[in-house]
Amino acid sequence: MPALIRKAHEAKVAHAREVVVWGTGTPRREFLHVDDCADACVHLMKTYSGDMHVNVGSGEDISILDLTRLVCGIVGFDGRIVHDLSKPDGTPRKLMSADRLRGMGWAPTIDLETGVSLVYEAFLAGRYSERHTGDAA
Repeated sequence: MPALIRKAHEAKVAHAREVVVWGTGTPRREFLHVDDCADACVHLMKTYSGDMHVNVGSGEDISILDLTRLVCGIVGFDGRIVHDLSKPDGTPRKLMSADRLRGMGWAPTIDLETGVSLVYEAFLAGRYSERHTGDAA
């Protein structure tokens, strides 16, 4: 996600005509905002003491192509999305069942579009670029 946001942002700033993504765009990925992850962990600490694992996730996935479209829309890049088919797609689908956690009364509150918007705002505020350049105090 961070690389995709940065790639779309840099393409927008450079007035590029296209942004290149690896593979076909068909693989699907699941995302969960860090604030929802923290909330789920607190919920589990307060309510669960069993010995079975509990998956923490959104329970929903999105294709890399649709994610790229979403990110480009939020960032404001309106050029073409080009697939570099010489690069691998990776695992076709990465989605885990969050049914057990849902059954315990927890569900995420930050949808993907809102989450990407929040991350992009943080990126623009410099929180991410400082971490990657080593300039953070």
